[in-house]
Amino acid sequence: MPVILFQGDSITDCERSRQNDTNNGNGYPALVSSKLGFAYPGGHLFLNRGVSGDRIVDLYARIKSDFINLKPDIISILIGVNDVWHELSRENGVDAAKFEMIYSMLVEEILDALPLVQIMILEPFVLKASATEGDYGIFRQEVEKRAAASKRVAQKHELSFIPLQKHFDKAAKRAPASCWLSDGVHPTPAGHELISKEWIKMFEAIK
Repeated sequence: MPVILFQGDSITDCERSRQNDTNNGNGYPALVSSKLGFAYPGGHLFLNRGVSGDRIVDLYARIKSDFINLKPDIISILIGVNDVWHELSRENGVDAAKFEMIYSMLVEEILDALPLVQIMILEPFVLKASATEGDYGIFRQEVEKRAAASKRVAQKHELSFIPLQKHFDKAAKRAPASCWLSDGVHPTPAGHELISKEWIKMFEAIK
């Protein structure tokens, strides 16, 4: 059975179970698994290994245990906002150049170990709300740098890239930003639905 692995930070983690692999949390991985599980019953095994607070360096530190050793057929990666947020809040972020370098190293090593794996890179995003409004100008600018780096990594390795910022910007014109990202970073149920729709759109295009 093909294995789909979700990787990232708290946006992916979403209170997933650490004991039960069938509990993918309450975010977009759960929405994707429910929709694909209904459309293709018994067709895939869904694993969520997102970890709240992770930056790109933390993903790289988990490359063996939480990527390669799981031998997935498809890997979905959403990372980047904490590389900015942790710098603004605690001076422990990852600058844009290092972010891109390590992201590329992560992908290269995964592809070396799992040459047939498909990797989907999701674009990091941010909106102006309670957690971001104080530094929103720099927050947005820096997240956009990580978004651009993510896209370059995808292009370099000929991977699928899922843009998300433009969709959240469009959604924020329909309703306040907090309707989509509760604090400007973490998606509401509606925000997770937005991500899942774009994820499934890409999945259907590449499968």
